[in-house]
Amino acid sequence: MLAEMRIQGLGVIEDATLELDAGLTVLTGETGAGKTMVVTGLMLLGGGRADPSRVAAGAARAVVEGRFTADPAAQALADEVGAEVDDGELIAVRTVGADGRSRAHLGGRSVPAGVLGRLAEASLAVHGQNDQLRLLRPAEQRALLDRFAGAPVLEPLQRYRDVRAQWQRATAELAERRDNTRRMAQEADMLRLGLTEIEAVDPQPGEDVELVDLAKRLAAADDLRAVAAAAQAALVGGEDGSDPEHPDALALVGEARHRLSGAGDPELTALDARLGEALALLGDVGAELTGYLDRLDADPERLAQILSRQAELKALTRKYAADVDGVLAWADEARERLAGLDTSDEALAALAARRDELATELAGHAAAVTAARTAAAATLAKATTAELAGLAMPDARLSVVVVPREAEPGAADALTVGAATLAAGADGVDEVELRLVAHGGASPQPLHKGASGGELSRVMLALEVALAGTDSVPTMVFDEVDAGVGGRAAVEIGRRLARLASRHQVIVVTHLPQVAAYADRHLVVDKQRGKTVTHSRVRTLPDGERIAELARMLAGLDDTDTGRAHAEELLETARAHRAADRAQGTTRTKAAAAR
Repeated sequence: MLAEMRIQGLGVIEDATLELDAGLTVLTGETGAGKTMVVTGLMLLGGGRADPSRVAAGAARAVVEGRFTADPAAQALADEVGAEVDDGELIAVRTVGADGRSRAHLGGRSVPAGVLGRLAEASLAVHGQNDQLRLLRPAEQRALLDRFAGAPVLEPLQRYRDVRAQWQRATAELAERRDNTRRMAQEADMLRLGLTEIEAVDPQPGEDVELVDLAKRLAAADDLRAVAAAAQAALVGGEDGSDPEHPDALALVGEARHRLSGAGDPELTALDARLGEALALLGDVGAELTGYLDRLDADPERLAQILSRQAELKALTRKYAADVDGVLAWADEARERLAGLDTSDEALAALAARRDELATELAGHAAAVTAARTAAAATLAKATTAELAGLAMPDARLSVVVVPREAEPGAADALTVGAATLAAGADGVDEVELRLVAHGGASPQPLHKGASGGELSRVMLALEVALAGTDSVPTMVFDEVDAGVGGRAAVEIGRRLARLASRHQVIVVTHLPQVAAYADRHLVVDKQRGKTVTHSRVRTLPDGERIAELARMLAGLDDTDTGRAHAEELLETARAHRAADRAQGTTRTKAAAAR
């Protein structure tokens, strides 16, 4: 829920704080006062596009700050991005500079604007006149039905999408193999030739590095022998024993031990053990040098063999990779690629069988989605029609029609479902169309043909009320969705918005007093004219000023006793309706609990 929003330097609003009710908050004001900037601020908080032209004249930046109640979804997002939740509340900030630069912060942490979009997706649903236009699109109507249906549609739809992805891959692979048989056969021949050459040489991992070291050793065998022999003589003496004039290291250490052991001083005697360790270590090194000299062999034939092997490996690394390990990796990839280049009749038949198997499974999931949508469509139509009756459209009837989407001849997405060939799109094989019977005797018409502007506003609100029980978004914003409506219909729209506010936080920008009268909290945007600049402020109206504002909205009658009397009557009627609706809701809740 959005508890509070502050706007600074946005359009005509210099600095305003909006304290929002948990129920129904309405926002009114004269045309041009800045109501649109409030909706713009909400859109910015929701990660919307930053337009520098919206920054107030002379201001360096516009800032919108929102204080959200951290529900589980918001808390999870905050944990993900490292944002701080303070006493159950999460602060979101969006800054738009006059130079076009935009910044976003969540819980004191700088984040991409898309993170605010994710927060809004779970917390805010903004509905405006543009949403009414989107409602005319078939894809939006299908999405609306799926949202209403919930899991009964969304679960089989997800299974459908998973199998559809596999089916598309199998279909594309089969087509590629059939259409590119010659090219794939040529590629397969080249891969087999390379693998044959590599397997004939049979390189081993790291072999090229080992051979380089071995070749160097054999080529320098005489020099290495002289170095190792000299080191061995220095450690353990030559083959003829130690030279008394040039004793080896073992002899010198042995002499040192002898002198220390006879000194009779405990401190010197203690060093004898450490010299014993040194003596053992020198003996080990001397033995290893002896073994090295025994293995070292200046064998010209062995060197020739190594050089020949290096030449074989070099021929592979020139063609396939930079080193032997790369050659082996190329061979592994070539074997995998060969498995996908099999164009034999057997391989094609197996792939076609797999495609057909997936098509059968996909058709089953598509039929399940269609059945679930059809069931949900009847329920949604009934619920919406009932709401329309209460919105001064007593003879109107909404039908939600689920029709199969036929495939074009030869289309890649053609799928046989039952006896029909349908287009298997990402959202199933159905088209969904909302059709309205606006009055008695009229025939059902698609919304874009059969609904006026005012009727479309009421249809949209009726749908939202019907969807309210299944919608998890806590805050709903309506931006003048009551355009083109008046009289009794306006009263009923206000009443429906108030009912919606019993399950969601509802924020409404309206020009109708009949709607504003139902608010739990009434905010007004009014202009403050200075000597050179006009700014707007947003303030909460107490009851006395609220009556004056309602009277102003009633054709500008705020300065007349008649206007105030009409406003008071309207407000009392709204309060009576709300009390009756709350009582009826309590009765229904108790009856449901009893069942």
